[in-house]
Amino acid sequence: MDVAGRILVLNTGSSSIKYELVDVRTGERPARGLVERIGERRGRLTHHAGAAPAYVRTRPFPGHGEGLAAMMEAFAAAGPELDPVAVGHRVVHGGTRFATAVLVDDEVIAAIEALAPLAPLHNPVNLAGIRVARAAFPSVPQVAVFDTAFQLAMPEEAYTYAVPRDWRERLGVRRFGFHGTSCAYVSRRAAVLLGRDLADLNLIVLHLGNGASATAISGGRSADTSMGLTPLEGLVMGTRSGDVDPALPGYLARVAGLDAERVEEALGHEGGLLALAGTGDMREVRARDDAGARLALAVYTRRIRKYVGAYYALLGRVDAIVFTGGVGEHDAATRAESLAGLERLGVVVDPGRNLADSVRERAVSPEGAEVAVLVVPTDEEWEIARQALALIGDGADGP
Repeated sequence: MDVAGRILVLNTGSSSIKYELVDVRTGERPARGLVERIGERRGRLTHHAGAAPAYVRTRPFPGHGEGLAAMMEAFAAAGPELDPVAVGHRVVHGGTRFATAVLVDDEVIAAIEALAPLAPLHNPVNLAGIRVARAAFPSVPQVAVFDTAFQLAMPEEAYTYAVPRDWRERLGVRRFGFHGTSCAYVSRRAAVLLGRDLADLNLIVLHLGNGASATAISGGRSADTSMGLTPLEGLVMGTRSGDVDPALPGYLARVAGLDAERVEEALGHEGGLLALAGTGDMREVRARDDAGARLALAVYTRRIRKYVGAYYALLGRVDAIVFTGGVGEHDAATRAESLAGLERLGVVVDPGRNLADSVRERAVSPEGAEVAVLVVPTDEEWEIARQALALIGDGADGP
């Protein structure tokens, strides 16, 4: 089956639609854009097509349907022709049901909807994008690519919580992990950088952005990951606390009368760098030199270092540590501070390489280092397009 053509990738958020037109077979990326502030009075669409000036429109977009209609207007007005062979959708939570990308049908939609309690801020809006795209492109295959799918390869002892059997078996309480689409892409690129077969590599991937996670990867498969049942567990993030004592909600209920919903809201949206430094933006934290900012950085990088050490012990041998995500790709100080003191494990960051101004894939460890330290810009849109094209019959691997 010849399916040469372009994939439209949609990443639907609660108030935005990020989109990109990708041709995995040729490497072309002829268009990308963002519809933002959906549901607000001052919506905005920014569309980039090739080297042409950005096509911008500002008007209200009451819902995702209007947002997607505006995207299609932008393609019609500014190009290129929008005739995708498939539409690829990022879906945050696939539970244990979805271990790979799948073609969307009514049954898949019902399953994603049933998983909404595990990702209440994400799955419902991901579904909104799927429903709108199905209506807009009724004859085009729709493909769902799940953030959790890559992490389902974890062994049972990695994903199992030591909680009552009923919780595990009837309620599905377990570690799922996230950032799987990013991990799949950057681990494959790391193997290319190292000139080795991914099946022979042990990697630790540090996806550091507003959300942050560490993943141990052995032979191209997830061995463990820091995020858990939800994206709240693990590393300190922009507004998420990461690991805390599980007894904290009960304690706060007794001493402050806070219910579980309020504690969950605070840990997810008022924690992390925001709680320690007053801002969840690492760039703003780095720009300051006060006690709150210094503490935030110390807590943030210490947590990363602790997970790196734990995953090193788990894997037994580490070939490379891979930084990705907005902070991981652009913040040299975070990379250096997160790995400081691990020299006896063969982990060394070369100051000159680390500080070099580059957006390319690269090593920031010394030549011939025992453990390579790599920076690999993530590309989830490319990975979604690659998986979508493979699913509908192309079989192309891509980079």
